This record gives sequence, C-alpha cells and structure tokens, in this order.
Amino acid sequence: MSAVTLSKNQAAVAGHLRPVNVIRDLGAVADLIELCFYKTMDDDGQRYLQNMRRASRDDSFLRWATHAVETVSMPLSGYVWEESGHIVGNVSLVPFRHKGKRIFLVANVAVHPDYRRQGIARVLTEKGLNHARQRGADSIWLHVRDDNPGAISLYEELGFSQVTRRTTWQASLNTAIPDNDNDFTVTNRAARFWPLQRAWLDRVYPAITTWYRTPNWNILKPGLWQWLYRVFVELNLRQWAAVRDGQLHAVAAWLPERGSSTLLWLAIGPDADPDAITTLLVHVRKELSYRRSLSVEIPAGMAVESFQAAGFVPHRTLIWMRADGATHS
Repeated sequence: MSAVTLSKNQAAVAGHLRPVNVIRDLGAVADLIELCFYKTMDDDGQRYLQNMRRASRDDSFLRWATHAVETVSMPLSGYVWEESGHIVGNVSLVPFRHKGKRIFLVANVAVHPDYRRQGIARVLTEKGLNHARQRGADSIWLHVRDDNPGAISLYEELGFSQVTRRTTWQASLNTAIPDNDNDFTVTNRAARFWPLQRAWLDRVYPAITTWYRTPNWNILKPGLWQWLYRVFVELNLRQWAAVRDGQLHAVAAWLPERGSSTLLWLAIGPDADPDAITTLLVHVRKELSYRRSLSVEIPAGMAVESFQAAGFVPHRTLIWMRADGATHS
C-alpha cells in the first residue's frame, strides 16, 4: 500500500491508493458504485452489482479471478482509494480485444460523496490511464453522463476527447401506449429488407464503438443457416419493419437477454419519416408489453420527437471519450 498526496490546487489530503483485491474488495466496491450511481442505474447496472456481490461470496470464482484480471472483458482489475481502512474511491479497468487492437475501458470512477472535490477522482483516473498504457493499450475509453460537467472537464484535462454521444430511451409498463393512426404498416421483417437494414444498423451503431457491446449482426440475417443457428441456441429473435407503399423506413430487432429489461436494436433510414419510427415503436411496445421495460440506445438527437410520441423518455445520455494508448515505436 502506498501513500499518495493529491495534485496541486486540491485539498491537502493524503490517502492510500492500491490495486483492487478481487478476493476482499468486490463487496465494498459494489456498495460504493451503488451509492454513487444508483439514481441513474438501469437494469443492466443493477444486475452488474448483483453479480459483483454474488461473485464476492463465490470462492471458486475468486480463485479464478485472481488469475484472469488482465485477460477477460470483466471489471476484475483496477484501483481503490482508502481512508481510515474504508474504500471511498474506485476505478475499474476492463480489457477488450477488437480486430487485433487492445482496448481498455476506464469504468466505475466513483468517489464517496463525503470525499469529493479533493482530487481523488483525478488520481484514480490517472492511475487507470497509466495502467492501460503500461499494458500496451492501443486506445483507452470511458463514458460519462452529459450532465456531469465537472467529470467531463477532468477527463478532457487528462487527454480524453469526446467521440460520440448516445442516448438511452426507455418505456415502462406504467407508461401509457399512445394511439397511433397513419398510413404506415408494421410487418415482420422481410428477407428483401436485409441489405438496407444492415446498412442502417451501421448508421445507428457506428463501427467506432462496436468493440463494446454491439452484437454480431449476422444473427439478424435471413437464411437457412442463420435460422438453424437460432433454433439450435433457442434464440427467440423477433424483427419488425415499418413500411409504406412497399418502401422501408425503419426496422426494430429484439434479441432476448436475461433480466427484466428489453433492449431493442433499431435500424433507421436517413430519410425515414418520423411517423414511421413512432408507428414501429408503438407496435413493438404492444408486442412486448409483458416485459417490464423497453430500452433503445441511439445517437443523441436522433428521432427525438418519434420516441417522445411513442411514450419513451430519455434515461441518460452518455458521452464516449477516448485517449491515446501506449506510444508504439
């Protein structure tokens, strides 16, 4: 354990910065993350915390995790800040491999409310950057809410640049499904629509962030082999298309995931009529009305009026930021 003095222009407070110990720290780190982010946490985030707490009680997992911290895309490595023996700050480092590139995600930069504005977040983030660069990262990413100007400023000072903004829209069982009457029709996605759908998916989910979460689009592709694969893995894929006079405007795909939330993947044409998107979303809400909530993540500012008309509300907008990795000779 090493004592660290915070950077200048910050309060003269000293604490202890050390690597996270997955055998001992997972429960306390989960508590800190929940304390800092619970107001904006979605179902995936809550499930993530549940898994952390479950893992903290699983001896076999902890033995495996101590050997896997640098090789798997899970938040097993990172650093914590301690004050008087209590964890009051955390940063997680998540490694990814994508097209031969080594990428690190700086995640869960969390500081207990009683210890904020003392430079702890800066020290943690700097340590995370150094950690990634020492391990040959080609690029280092993080995401931050757009309503957190202090954090945005800090990350920019540390060399991160804004790359994209993405908004998550949500509709829940408590939200009324509006009536929708126009000349658009929603049908099951026809095979002939696949080329346009594939191109529009790249528009809504650009390649620059596909290393993080985007599924293999071939699962959505029509054809016998894809159908046999979905049957074999028992994947209940559903796809809907909004059309008018035979012309495609938007496609929604649903890939069932564990948990109570439902994530849609939306393909929207550049000239799509806003009413087409609204009609499609209203139809999907009716088809999946038994699910507790419905979520869609798309570029910030895209189809805002359509989502609002379909009874969705913005849950959060995340700014994706990137910093350079290690210097390669």
